[in-house]
Amino acid sequence: MPDEPREVTLYVQSKKAVSTFYRPPSLATQVAATGVAPVTGSGPTTDQEASSVGEPVYFLSDDQSRCVAITEEVAARRGYKLRVVDVEKTGRLERLITEHLRGVTKLPVLITPSGRRLEGTEQFTIEQLAAIMPTDLKSQRAFSYLKVRGGDLDRIRRLLETLPEVKELHFLTGDWDILVVLDFEPATTGSNKRRVLDFVTERIRGIPEILDTSTIVPEYTLTKFPLALT
Repeated sequence: MPDEPREVTLYVQSKKAVSTFYRPPSLATQVAATGVAPVTGSGPTTDQEASSVGEPVYFLSDDQSRCVAITEEVAARRGYKLRVVDVEKTGRLERLITEHLRGVTKLPVLITPSGRRLEGTEQFTIEQLAAIMPTDLKSQRAFSYLKVRGGDLDRIRRLLETLPEVKELHFLTGDWDILVVLDFEPATTGSNKRRVLDFVTERIRGIPEILDTSTIVPEYTLTKFPLALT
């Protein structure tokens, strides 16, 4: 199971400007949420409308907006709760921010409960986000060592490559010749381990050149690799 709570905090810093455009009261919620002041009409016509002129508008730069978008996507796929905090809006009201951002030199910064962090827009890649938000695999992963009879390794490789469950092939020196990484959809009935071993003994050992196999079936798998888009 995961060692830490599955939630992360993304600190960003917006820019503050004073809008000189009229914003109807009905759009106040939209402006507060997006930081974008749409241009409508030619100006305020009532006292209530005039009161919206000159209010501060907060907006994120495109590079920080991209970091928010990619973090939201990865967090949702990996089962993490994401909290986005705009330090420009909170200011001195949240003392906790000062502690979490101690030593940070540039924003945005993503911080986990254990203190791991990504800092700066260049760090916000799918690979880096996946590493800082490890997650459990929904599929069943297994690893099988193969001993093969001397012969045409290219032919053996091609035969193994045709099996959809075979995801990786690693050619070794030593007691075993090939390490095969297998991946199966979760079993709806029966044992995952039995299904893996049935596949190895029936399909892989059915290849004439395969002399012996030894298979490891993990009980639980945590991955830092990016998950394939589906």
